[in-house]
Amino acid sequence: MKDLRFTILTLALAAFLFSCEGISDHAQTAEGFTEIENEIKKNFGSNAYFTDINISYIESIGNVISVTVTSNPESLRMGQWNQSQGVWKKESEISLEVPEGTKAADYMYQLGDKINLAKLGELIEKSKMRLESEKSLKNSILTMAFVNFPDTGDYSKAEYVVRLEPKTGGASFTFSYKLDGELIKMDS
Repeated sequence: MKDLRFTILTLALAAFLFSCEGISDHAQTAEGFTEIENEIKKNFGSNAYFTDINISYIESIGNVISVTVTSNPESLRMGQWNQSQGVWKKESEISLEVPEGTKAADYMYQLGDKINLAKLGELIEKSKMRLESEKSLKNSILTMAFVNFPDTGDYSKAEYVVRLEPKTGGASFTFSYKLDGELIKMDS
């Protein structure tokens, strides 16, 4: 009975989200990315460890969220999961190797103070405004946003990356930011 209620609730929520006009714009904000972070935490736990979080936007589908995650870093096993149209699907299992004398968690991050998706959403908004003011490009859309976390586990080299393109197509623009939001570079 509980599973049936969950399924009905999930289907109702999906129908509501897809009936809302402008849902793609909503997800490209700090508020929208806070909701995505909450969804990830709900599914994997607030203490989960990640090596990869990637949010892509496909007009016909909406957001596609990809994560590489574990709840137990020292198990040296992680799962690669994708969420599309509200459904999480495990794509593969990964076995890790870490240098002797180190902990697997040293090469992973958690969502919280240092890295959070609200900041990534905020940087999407900032990037759109920059394109509008510097390139006179209005109505750019997100194609991809992700956390670029170095294999060394060095937080000082971690980056938020945002890729935008004009709604009508054309050149894409990639912005790289430090975790504090300082722009590192903008490529077109």
